[in-house]
Amino acid sequence: MGDNLKGRAAKGVLWSAVERFSYQGIQFVLSFIIARQLLPEDYALIAMLAIFMAIAQSFIDSGFSNALIQKQNRTKEDLSTVFYFNIAVGIVMYLIFIAAAPYIASFYNQPILTAVIAWAGLNLIINSLAAVQRALLIIDLNFRKQSVISVCAVSVSGGIAVWMAYSGYGVWTLVVQTLLNGLITTLLLWITSKWRPILVFSKKSFKELFSFGSKLLMGGLLHTIYMNIYSLVIGKIFPAKELGLYNRATTLTQFPSTNITSVIDRVVYPLQCELQNDNERLTEKFYLFIRLTSYAVFPMMLGLAVVAEPFIKVVLTNKWIGAVEYIQILCMAYMWDPIMRMTWNLLNAKHRSDYSLKSEIIKKIGAVVILCASIPFGVKGMCVGLIVYSLFDLFVITQFAKRILPKVTSLNHFRNLFPILLQSSIMVAVVYVINSFIADALTQLIVGVCTGLVVYILLSLVICKREFNYVISLLKRK
Repeated sequence: MGDNLKGRAAKGVLWSAVERFSYQGIQFVLSFIIARQLLPEDYALIAMLAIFMAIAQSFIDSGFSNALIQKQNRTKEDLSTVFYFNIAVGIVMYLIFIAAAPYIASFYNQPILTAVIAWAGLNLIINSLAAVQRALLIIDLNFRKQSVISVCAVSVSGGIAVWMAYSGYGVWTLVVQTLLNGLITTLLLWITSKWRPILVFSKKSFKELFSFGSKLLMGGLLHTIYMNIYSLVIGKIFPAKELGLYNRATTLTQFPSTNITSVIDRVVYPLQCELQNDNERLTEKFYLFIRLTSYAVFPMMLGLAVVAEPFIKVVLTNKWIGAVEYIQILCMAYMWDPIMRMTWNLLNAKHRSDYSLKSEIIKKIGAVVILCASIPFGVKGMCVGLIVYSLFDLFVITQFAKRILPKVTSLNHFRNLFPILLQSSIMVAVVYVINSFIADALTQLIVGVCTGLVVYILLSLVICKREFNYVISLLKRK
C-alpha cells in the first residue's frame, strides 16, 4: 500500500501541478496583458462583487464536494442528489443576486453594477452544473483531464478578453472572460465525463452528506466573508482606485500560495481521507507535505516581495505603482495560507467538521477585532492586519488538530518550517543588497530572480538538503 500511495501521490502532484500552472500560468500572463489596457477602477467594479459571488458559491456547494471526497462508499444516489441540489441552489442564488443588484449598486454608488451583476451572476448557474464532475476527477486524482480542459477554456476566453481590452470594452472585458471560461469548462467536463445523473434525489443521501458538509459550509462561509470583506470595506470607504490596486495586489500575491496549495491539496486531501484510521502515517505524511509546500511557497512569496517594485514597473507600468506596498505586505500574510489549509484538512479527513466550524468561529471573532483595529490606518494598515490574522489563524487551527493528532503542534510546525523560513530570508537579503546597486527596473527584475534562484539552490544543499533531495528524486522518477 505504501508504494502505491507514493506512486499515486507523485503522479497526482505532477498532473495537479500541470493543470494548475498551465491554466493559472496562461491566466496570469493574460491578466497582465489585459491590466495594461484597463484601469484600476475597472477591476474595482468586479472586486466590489467578490464577497456576494463568493457567499453565493459557498451556498451552492454547501460543503458537498468535500463530503463526496471524504465519503469512502459513495453511491449513484449520493452523486445525483448533490447534482440536483447544486443546480437548484445555483438558480435561487442567481435570482437573489438579481433582486439585490440595485441595492448593491446604490451601496457603492456605482449604477453600472446593476447590469454587471445580471451578467456576471450567470456564472453561479454555469458552475453549479459541473460541480459533481469536478469532485469525481479529484477523487480519481485525474488532473490530466482537468489540465486539458482548463487550458482550453482559459486560452479561448482569455484570447477574446485581450481583444476586448484593446478594443476599449473596459469592465465588460472581465465579465465576458469569466462567463466564457465557466461555460467552456462546464461544457468540456460534460463532454469528457462518463458520469450522468439519474432521476433520483435521495433524502437519506442528502441528510448524510449535509450533516458533514453543513459544518464545512458554515466554517467556509465565515472564512469567505472575512477574506472578501476587505474589498467591501475598501470599496465603500476609500476611492475606487484604491480597491483596484488592492485587488491587483491580492491577485498577484495569492498566485504562488493559492496555486501551489491547490496542487498539493487536491492530491493530499483524498490521500489523507484514505489514511484517516492510521494516525501515525497521517501525521508523518502531513509534515512531509507541509515541508515540501513551504519549500516552494516561502521563497516565491518573499522573493516576490523583494522584486515587487521592478515587477510592477516592467509588467503593469507605472499606473499600478501604488500596488507595490500592498504586494510586499500581503506576501508575508498569504505565505502561511498553505500551512493553515493543510492543517485544516486534517480535521475533515478525520471526520471532525465540527472542529472545523468551531475553529472558524474563534478565528473570525479575532479577525473582526483585527480588521476594526486596522481600518483607521488605511489600506496599508489593513494589509498589515492580514499578517497578524494569518498567524492567529494558523495557531487556532493547530490547537484543534492537536486534539485528534497529538503530534501536530505549533512547536512541531515551527521545527519543520524554521529551516525553510531561514533559508528564504537569507535569499531575500542577498537579492535586496544586490538590487540596491542597480537602477534600471528590468535589470533589477532579471538579476533579482536569477540571483534568488541560484542562492536558494545553494542554500538548500546546506540548510534544507532533505527537501531538496526529495524534489530531485521526484523529478528523476517522473
